Amino acid sequence: MACGLCCGTGTAAKAAGRSGAISTDPSEMRTILETRRLSLREFTRDDADALSRVLSDAETMRFYPAAFDRAGVKQWITRNLQRYAETGYGLWAMDLKATGEMIGDCGITLQEVDDELLPEIGYHVRRDLWGQGLATEAARACRDYGFSSLRAGTLISLIRPENLPSRAVAERNDMVVWKEAIRNEWVHLVYRVVREEWEASQPPSALAFRTQ
Repeated sequence: MACGLCCGTGTAAKAAGRSGAISTDPSEMRTILETRRLSLREFTRDDADALSRVLSDAETMRFYPAAFDRAGVKQWITRNLQRYAETGYGLWAMDLKATGEMIGDCGITLQEVDDELLPEIGYHVRRDLWGQGLATEAARACRDYGFSSLRAGTLISLIRPENLPSRAVAERNDMVVWKEAIRNEWVHLVYRVVREEWEASQPPSALAFRTQ
């Protein structure tokens, strides 16, 4: 299962945020989020083998221009390390707590849609683990993080219309289709959830805790 655009170093990646050098010390790669079954953490360069099982799988990446070769997987990691340095967030490695395996990624990246930079939730899960709700679990955690920690006003997911599994994840993440956009010469549905909708769905105690 895959949702999200290819990592880039163009306008979205260069948006204003924190700046700094890319860290290559695994001890500095921190855990960002935890759910019942998953841990989302910053990538390290040692993740290339595990990530290749996701991004180099033709079925997983069938809605991308092509599956990634080894160099492409390494560039994916490097671009997210750069995102952490520039904005403080990006796609994060997804670890399965039960086994400690890295099984995909999920996170938030800035994407340009109709001349506007918007934070996008993207997710990719290893194919043998599809159908277990892992993408939804990670995406919901990223949605809550985006609104509570990043103070985003809007979160989107860019999904090809024929990518029904990723559309289902977006819908379980309380997103609805907002509009269409052309990316990489393909039509994408722009799924969106706004802060006011998210806040209305949260119990008052949760919102009070998050604003402290």
